[in-house]
Amino acid sequence: MEKHTDVICPFCGTLCDDIEVHVEKGRVMEALNACKLGNAKFMSMNKKHRHLVPMVREGDGFVETTIEDAVERVARMLLDAKRPLLYGWATTECEAQSVGIELAEEVGGVVDSCASVCHGPSVLAIQDVGFPSVTLGEVKNRADLDIYWGSNPMHAHPRHMSRYSRYPRGYFRERGQQDRTVIVIDVRRTDTAGIADKFLQVSPGDDYELVNAFRTLLNDGDIPDEVAGVAKKDIEGALELMKTCQFGMLFFGVGLTMSPGKHRNIDNAISLVIDLNKYTKFSLMPMRGHYNVTGFSEVLTWQSGFPFGVDYTRGYPQYNPGETTSVELLSRGEVDAVFVVGSDPAANFPKKAVEHLAKIPSAVIEPHETPTTYLCDLKIPSAIAGIEVAGTAYRMDNVPIRVRKIMDPPAGLYSDREILKMILEKVREIKNGA
Repeated sequence: MEKHTDVICPFCGTLCDDIEVHVEKGRVMEALNACKLGNAKFMSMNKKHRHLVPMVREGDGFVETTIEDAVERVARMLLDAKRPLLYGWATTECEAQSVGIELAEEVGGVVDSCASVCHGPSVLAIQDVGFPSVTLGEVKNRADLDIYWGSNPMHAHPRHMSRYSRYPRGYFRERGQQDRTVIVIDVRRTDTAGIADKFLQVSPGDDYELVNAFRTLLNDGDIPDEVAGVAKKDIEGALELMKTCQFGMLFFGVGLTMSPGKHRNIDNAISLVIDLNKYTKFSLMPMRGHYNVTGFSEVLTWQSGFPFGVDYTRGYPQYNPGETTSVELLSRGEVDAVFVVGSDPAANFPKKAVEHLAKIPSAVIEPHETPTTYLCDLKIPSAIAGIEVAGTAYRMDNVPIRVRKIMDPPAGLYSDREILKMILEKVREIKNGA
């Protein structure tokens, strides 16, 4: 049995780096220290129904084809389209993302990531007012107050609190939980709220008003007896904890980014943190979901100047969220082909967007069966980044981490990076008249 220590978990944006994986005869036997979600990711290597060859739609079903045929089909699909959409990218390594962006530019398409339906508003807010953030290591060692707003890490990032906020012993927090206070702000009492020291239940859609109430009191103003469903005394009590802590941290999730106001909620939250820095040290951080969705925004910004929703149809990058982002493009029927890499839009996009996705030519690179693979015309299985392929991923605090290969993929499977390079080469070959 092979024992691999200090393995990076390629599931969520926490990128836990202390996993011990036992591999025997090409099967994962154990994934010690991993949470339930991370353990499921490692154990997915053992699934018997995993496809090992590309499949192309024929009638009401799929038939097997070769990787060469699949590559050519994708290349021609992208070149035949007037405005193809290349979407996903959150569950693959940065090196593959870089090739995918180059491919989008080559075919004159739109390239977008899961950020446009989760933390895109966070990115817009950061562009507006800046971003006073820190690393998770500093949170672990220094923070004595952690706020989770519109986020439920007990389910979405199960080890986040044990590694960085509620429970760990840090350099300046030697007593662990006894040295820390946790506040949860959400529209319902979540499991995370159940272990918090203070819970504020905000009315759905009223997050902006509650942030404003904190800022008003912080700047010597007055507020009504109740704001956004929260009593004035509870707001004052939470604010007092914020002002008197030694190091405060605000973690926010899609409950804040996707409620009415969207990026203006984050604008306001960042402004609140700036106001709090007049009293103490305070920072904030988005709770990024997929393990490398942060990395895609980094790579796309290097290559295009913009973080998501970049349109190359005119031969140069254009960026206008709401116009050049995937849900809006699909809902308005403005794209005529879709290429999905490492994502499952059919499972979480609005009905109108999925209906258009089902009508147009589509292809997907994906290791496992998903609703999107059932809708598409061509599916190419790939090796799994972070387990069967090495590469780079960005943690939710924008720290790049090298994910390792711990086992070989099944025979015949290529990495996302290799498949994308083959498609890019085929596109250039066809454009050159070959």
